[in-house]
Amino acid sequence: MNKTVMVIGYGNELRSDDGIGQQIANEIANWHLPSVKSLAIQQLTPDLAASLAKTDLAIFVDACLPTNDWDVQIQPLSPADDLDNSVHICDPRSLLALTQALYGYCPTAWLVTIPGFNFEIGDRLSRIAEIGKSLALLKIIQILDRIHTYWVEVQEVV
Repeated sequence: MNKTVMVIGYGNELRSDDGIGQQIANEIANWHLPSVKSLAIQQLTPDLAASLAKTDLAIFVDACLPTNDWDVQIQPLSPADDLDNSVHICDPRSLLALTQALYGYCPTAWLVTIPGFNFEIGDRLSRIAEIGKSLALLKIIQILDRIHTYWVEVQEVV
Protein backbone atom coordinates (compact mmCIF):
# COMPACT_ATOMS: atom_id res chain seq x y z
CA MET A 1 0.00 0.00 0.00
CA ASN A 2 1.70 3.17 -1.22
CA LYS A 3 -0.86 5.83 -0.29
CA THR A 4 0.55 9.31 0.14
CA VAL A 5 -0.46 12.43 2.00
CA MET A 6 0.76 15.95 1.30
CA VAL A 7 0.47 18.62 3.97
CA ILE A 8 0.89 22.10 2.51
CA GLY A 9 1.25 24.86 5.08
CA TYR A 10 1.32 28.30 3.56
CA GLY A 11 1.52 31.92 4.62
CA ASN A 12 4.04 34.68 5.27
CA GLU A 13 6.34 33.87 8.20
CA LEU A 14 7.28 37.54 8.47
CA ARG A 15 3.66 38.55 9.19
CA SER A 16 3.29 37.00 12.65
CA ASP A 17 0.19 34.75 12.75
CA ASP A 18 0.10 34.49 8.95
CA GLY A 19 3.09 32.13 9.19
CA ILE A 20 1.20 29.50 11.18
CA GLY A 21 0.62 27.28 8.14
CA GLN A 22 4.35 27.04 7.50
CA GLN A 23 5.07 26.38 11.18
CA ILE A 24 2.60 23.49 11.20
CA ALA A 25 4.04 22.04 7.99
CA ASN A 26 7.56 22.23 9.44
CA GLU A 27 6.47 20.51 12.63
CA ILE A 28 4.78 17.71 10.70
CA ALA A 29 7.94 17.30 8.58
CA ASN A 30 9.86 16.72 11.83
CA TRP A 31 7.63 13.73 12.59
CA HIS A 32 9.28 11.83 9.70
CA LEU A 33 6.13 9.95 8.71
CA PRO A 34 6.99 7.74 5.72
CA SER A 35 3.82 8.37 3.68
CA VAL A 36 3.47 12.07 4.54
CA LYS A 37 5.22 14.80 2.58
CA SER A 38 5.07 18.22 4.20
CA LEU A 39 5.66 21.51 2.40
CA ALA A 40 6.11 24.90 4.09
CA ILE A 41 5.65 27.61 1.47
CA GLN A 42 4.77 31.29 1.32
CA GLN A 43 2.03 30.96 -1.29
CA LEU A 44 0.28 28.39 -3.42
CA THR A 45 1.58 28.31 -6.98
CA PRO A 46 0.53 26.36 -10.09
CA ASP A 47 3.69 24.23 -10.08
CA LEU A 48 2.30 22.35 -7.07
CA ALA A 49 -0.25 20.68 -9.38
CA ALA A 50 2.32 18.08 -10.50
CA SER A 51 2.95 16.97 -6.91
CA LEU A 52 -0.75 16.97 -6.05
CA ALA A 53 -1.46 14.70 -9.02
CA LYS A 54 0.74 12.05 -7.33
CA THR A 55 -0.93 12.41 -3.93
CA ASP A 56 -3.89 10.55 -2.46
CA LEU A 57 -4.77 13.12 0.20
CA ALA A 58 -3.88 16.81 0.46
CA ILE A 59 -4.21 18.86 3.63
CA PHE A 60 -3.88 22.62 3.16
CA VAL A 61 -3.10 24.66 6.29
CA ASP A 62 -3.48 28.43 6.52
CA ALA A 63 -4.17 31.27 8.94
CA CYS A 64 -7.44 33.17 8.74
CA LEU A 65 -9.16 36.12 10.30
CA PRO A 66 -11.66 34.93 12.91
CA THR A 67 -15.28 34.98 11.80
CA ASN A 68 -17.87 33.94 14.35
CA ASP A 69 -15.55 32.15 16.74
CA TRP A 70 -11.90 31.36 17.36
CA ASP A 71 -12.06 27.64 16.53
CA VAL A 72 -9.77 25.82 14.15
CA GLN A 73 -11.89 24.97 11.12
CA ILE A 74 -11.58 21.88 8.94
CA GLN A 75 -13.52 21.60 5.74
CA PRO A 76 -13.42 19.28 2.75
CA LEU A 77 -12.32 20.86 -0.50
CA SER A 78 -13.39 20.19 -4.04
CA PRO A 79 -11.91 21.69 -7.18
CA ALA A 80 -13.16 25.15 -8.13
CA ASP A 81 -15.76 25.25 -10.88
CA ASP A 82 -13.57 27.43 -13.09
CA LEU A 83 -9.84 27.85 -13.30
CA ASP A 84 -8.38 30.97 -11.76
CA ASN A 85 -6.67 33.19 -14.34
CA SER A 86 -3.83 34.02 -11.96
CA VAL A 87 -0.58 32.31 -12.87
CA HIS A 88 1.29 33.12 -9.66
CA ILE A 89 -1.10 32.95 -6.73
CA CYS A 90 -4.03 30.62 -6.30
CA ASP A 91 -6.24 29.27 -3.57
CA PRO A 92 -6.51 25.54 -2.75
CA ARG A 93 -9.70 25.01 -4.79
CA SER A 94 -8.17 26.65 -7.87
CA LEU A 95 -5.03 24.57 -7.44
CA LEU A 96 -7.14 21.40 -7.25
CA ALA A 97 -9.02 22.47 -10.41
CA LEU A 98 -5.72 23.05 -12.20
CA THR A 99 -4.49 19.62 -11.08
CA GLN A 100 -7.69 18.04 -12.38
CA ALA A 101 -7.46 19.91 -15.71
CA LEU A 102 -3.80 19.08 -16.31
CA TYR A 103 -3.61 15.52 -14.98
CA GLY A 104 -7.21 14.26 -15.02
CA TYR A 105 -7.03 13.64 -11.28
CA CYS A 106 -6.90 15.56 -8.04
CA PRO A 107 -6.58 14.15 -4.53
CA THR A 108 -9.12 14.19 -1.77
CA ALA A 109 -8.42 17.45 0.03
CA TRP A 110 -9.06 19.24 3.31
CA LEU A 111 -8.51 22.82 4.39
CA VAL A 112 -7.43 23.52 7.96
CA THR A 113 -7.71 27.17 8.94
CA ILE A 114 -6.40 28.61 12.19
CA PRO A 115 -7.68 31.98 13.40
CA GLY A 116 -5.04 34.62 13.89
CA PHE A 117 -5.03 37.86 15.77
CA ASN A 118 -1.80 39.57 14.76
CA PHE A 119 -0.86 39.90 11.09
CA GLU A 120 1.62 42.73 11.58
CA ILE A 121 5.30 42.45 10.66
CA GLY A 122 6.95 40.03 13.08
CA ASP A 123 7.97 36.42 13.46
CA ARG A 124 6.11 35.34 16.59
CA LEU A 125 2.67 33.87 16.90
CA SER A 126 0.07 35.45 19.15
CA ARG A 127 -1.16 33.40 22.11
CA ILE A 128 -4.41 32.76 20.25
CA ALA A 129 -2.53 31.43 17.23
CA GLU A 130 -0.30 29.25 19.46
CA ILE A 131 -3.41 27.64 20.95
CA GLY A 132 -4.85 27.25 17.45
CA LYS A 133 -1.62 25.65 16.27
CA SER A 134 -1.85 22.99 18.99
CA LEU A 135 -5.49 22.29 18.14
CA ALA A 136 -4.75 22.14 14.42
CA LEU A 137 -1.93 19.64 14.95
CA LEU A 138 -4.26 17.42 16.98
CA LYS A 139 -6.93 17.60 14.29
CA ILE A 140 -4.40 16.80 11.55
CA ILE A 141 -3.22 13.79 13.57
CA GLN A 142 -6.86 12.66 13.75
CA ILE A 143 -7.26 13.04 9.97
CA LEU A 144 -4.06 11.08 9.33
CA ASP A 145 -5.11 8.36 11.78
CA ARG A 146 -8.60 8.04 10.26
CA ILE A 147 -7.34 7.96 6.69
CA HIS A 148 -4.63 5.42 7.52
CA THR A 149 -7.20 3.18 9.23
CA TYR A 150 -9.50 3.52 6.21
CA TRP A 151 -6.70 2.68 3.75
CA VAL A 152 -5.76 -0.43 5.79
CA GLU A 153 -9.38 -1.60 5.88
CA VAL A 154 -9.79 -1.09 2.12
CA GLN A 155 -6.52 -2.95 1.48
CA GLU A 156 -7.74 -5.87 3.58
CA VAL A 157 -10.97 -6.08 1.57
CA VAL A 158 -9.09 -6.05 -1.73
